[in-house]
Amino acid sequence: MAFRPQQWRNIVTVSQQNPFTATVLGLPRVGPRRELKRAIEAYWAGNIDAEKLHAVARELRRAQLTELLAAGLDSIPVGTFSYYDQMLDTAVLLGALPPRVAGIADPLDRYFAAARGTDTVEPLEMTKWFDTNYHYLVPEIGPDTAFSLHPEKLLEELREALELGVPARPVVIGPITFLKLAKATGGPALARLLELLPLYRELLRRLAVAGAEWMQIDEPVLVTDLTAEEIDLVQITYAELAEATERPAILVATYFGDPGAALAPLAGTGIEAVAVDFTSGTDVSAVAAVPALAGKLVVAGVVDGRNVWRTDLDRALATLGTLLGSAGRVAVSSSCSLLHVPYTLAAETRLDERLRWWLAFGAEKVAEVQLLATGLHEGPEAIGADLAAVQAALAARRSDPRLNNPQVRARLAALGPDAVHRAPAEQRRELQRDRLRLPALPTTTIGSYPQTSAIRLARAALRKGEIDQAEYVRRMRAEIADVVALQEDLGLDVLVHGEPERNDMVQYFAEQLDGFAATEHGWVQSYGTRCVRPPILFGDVARREPMTVEWIGYAQSLTDKPVKGMLTGPVTILAWSFVRDDQPLEESARQVALAIRDETVDLQSAGIRIIQVDEPALRELLPLRAADQPAYLEWSVRSFRLATSGVSDATQIHTHLCYSEFGEVIDAIAGLDADVTSIEAARSHMEVLDDLNAAGFDLGVGPGVYDIHSPRVPSVDEITTSLRAALKAVPAERLWVNPDCGLKTRGRAEVEASLRNMVAAAAAVR
Repeated sequence: MAFRPQQWRNIVTVSQQNPFTATVLGLPRVGPRRELKRAIEAYWAGNIDAEKLHAVARELRRAQLTELLAAGLDSIPVGTFSYYDQMLDTAVLLGALPPRVAGIADPLDRYFAAARGTDTVEPLEMTKWFDTNYHYLVPEIGPDTAFSLHPEKLLEELREALELGVPARPVVIGPITFLKLAKATGGPALARLLELLPLYRELLRRLAVAGAEWMQIDEPVLVTDLTAEEIDLVQITYAELAEATERPAILVATYFGDPGAALAPLAGTGIEAVAVDFTSGTDVSAVAAVPALAGKLVVAGVVDGRNVWRTDLDRALATLGTLLGSAGRVAVSSSCSLLHVPYTLAAETRLDERLRWWLAFGAEKVAEVQLLATGLHEGPEAIGADLAAVQAALAARRSDPRLNNPQVRARLAALGPDAVHRAPAEQRRELQRDRLRLPALPTTTIGSYPQTSAIRLARAALRKGEIDQAEYVRRMRAEIADVVALQEDLGLDVLVHGEPERNDMVQYFAEQLDGFAATEHGWVQSYGTRCVRPPILFGDVARREPMTVEWIGYAQSLTDKPVKGMLTGPVTILAWSFVRDDQPLEESARQVALAIRDETVDLQSAGIRIIQVDEPALRELLPLRAADQPAYLEWSVRSFRLATSGVSDATQIHTHLCYSEFGEVIDAIAGLDADVTSIEAARSHMEVLDDLNAAGFDLGVGPGVYDIHSPRVPSVDEITTSLRAALKAVPAERLWVNPDCGLKTRGRAEVEASLRNMVAAAAAVR
C-alpha cells in the first residue's frame, strides 16, 4: 500500500506510538549460493542481459524479505541491496559519479565503469570499510560536482517490499559519513554538507509519500574521532532533517564502536531513534548519561553482526533490561549489517558438531534478535528453554581442551627479545645483494596467478573423491610449471609459483593449522563479486607440518631465478577470519606468528632465498579511536617480526599491503622491518610514497604500477609514467616493479599482456 501525499502528517506520530521491537541493520546481497555474483559476472561476460540480471536480483530480495518477515522481525531494512557497493550506490543517489563516466549512456554500465573501470576509464579508488574486511569505493568530490537526487533504486526496492506486506525501513548512508569517506579536491568534503541537506530532505519526503514509516540513515563515522566542529555539524544536520515537515520517523544508525561525544548532540535533535552497537565497546551507562534518549527509541545492537559466536542471551537480556531504565523504548537489533557474516549455519554439513553448537550465522542471528525481543517484552521465562541451551553451549565451549595448547603457550612464554629482531637493514641489504644479484628495478608479481577452470575443477574433483591426492598434486605441479615458464618467457626477475593449490590466502593456511575450522558455504562479500569464506578461529593455534615447502620447492627446482615463498601474515590471518572472543587478539596473533615463523625457517632450509609474508590487513584492524591505536600497532608489528625473524639475514623478507589508507600506519609499516614492501599505489597515483618518505622509510618498496581489480590492460607508456613518478620519491636501488595485488581473479590473456607491458616499461626506465 502506498501513502497518499496528504497522509504524511500522521507518519511520525504513528511511528512514535508503535515503534518496532526487533530488527537488523542491514542484509547481505550476494545470495546464499552466490547467485548474484554469478549473475553479475555473466552480465559482464555478455552471457545475460540487464533484464535477466535484474530478475535474479529481484528474486533474491523477495526471498530474503519473505524469510525475515516469517522470522518475526517487525521492521526490515530495504535498500541495503547493491550490485557492487553501498557507497557507490550513494554516489549514484546523490548524483556524484565522476565526470569520466558521464559519457557512458547505459546507467548500469556507467555504474560498473565507476566500480571496476573499462579499457578507457579508470575506476574509483577502493579501500576498507572502517575496520572490516569489506572494501568500499571512494566517492570523488570535486569543485565541479553538482549534487542531484536520484532515488529510483531505493523507491523501487521500497515498493517491492510493501507489496509483499513487509514493514520496510529504507536505509541510506548519511551525509556526514558519505562526505567524510569521500576523496575531495578543491576543499574539504564536509564543506559541501549544506548542498546535500536539501537532497536528504527531499528523499525523506519521497519515501514518506511512497509509504515508508521509518527511514534508517547510517552514520558509522560517528564512532570515530570527530572534532568539535564536526560534532556541531552532526547536530546541525539532524536538527535540519528532523524539522522536515514531510518525512518518516528517522533512525540514525551508528555501529562498529562507541559514538561517544557524538551521542548526546545527536539525541538532542528531533530524530526518533538511535542505533547503538553494544558489542564493540559501548557501555550501557553511555545511554544513561544522555537524558534526551529518555524520549527516543534506542535500537540496541546486542547481537554481534561481525562475528559468528552465539550470543550470550542472559548477558544481552541484562543489557536490554538496563537500557529500559534510560531509553524511551528499546528495540533489539544486530550490532551492524549482517553483510559481514555468512547467510546460515544450516548450509554447513561438515562442521565439527561441538563447534557448530557454539555458532550463529546470519539466519541464526535473526532468530536470536527475535528471541531477545520476546524475552525483553514478555519476560525471560518466555524463552527459558533457549536460555538454558545457550548456557550449556557456552559452558561446553569454555571447557573444551582445544582452547588451551600447553606446548604452544610454553614456547611463547620462553621466547626472548631476540625473537623479534634481525640485523640492521643495511647489513642485510649487502648480504642479499650478493646472494640474489638482481638488476635495478627488479620485476615481480605479488603471488597468485589466474585460477583457471582446470584448477577449480581439479579441486572440486579431489573434494568429491573423483581423483586422489597423487593425481591432484600432479595437476597442480603442471599448473606451477606452466606459470614458471610464463614468467621466464615474460622476463620477470623474481618469480612466484602462482598458488594454484590455494583456495584463498587465509583459508589455505587455516585448514592446515590446529585451532581453525573452515566452512563449506560460509561466503562473505569482500568487494563487488569477490567473496571469501573466512575460517573460524576457535582454539589455540599450532602448525601440524610444513604447509608450503613442497609446492615452493618444486617451483624453485624449475628455474635458476629466485622463487618467492608465499605466506600470509598473522594479522591478516586474524583479520580475515572469525576470531576468538574469549582471549585478547594479541594472544591469538602471537600463536599464529609462531606457526608462520616455523614455516619461514623450513622454506629457508629448502633453499628459498626470498620469503614474502603478506600483511594487507595491517591497516584494516587499526582501532577507530586514536587512543586505542598505539597498543594495537605495537603488538601487530611485534607479531609480524616474530613471524619473520627466525631466518638468516641473507634471506630477503618481503611483505605486501593493499587497499587501505596507509597514512595512519606509516610508522608501523617501517616498523615491520621487511626488506621489501609492495604496496597498493595505482588507483591512488603513488600518493602513498610521499607518506613513506615523510616517515623516513629507507627499505625496498614496490608501489603497484597497475590496478589488477580493473579488467583494463595498462600500456607501456602508462606504466613508464608511473615508474618515473615513483622514482621521484624512491631511489632506483630501492624501487621494485610489480602490480598492485595478486592476479588470482584476472584472466590469463589479460595478465600476460599486462605483465609484458610492465616488464617492457621497467626495461625502458632502466
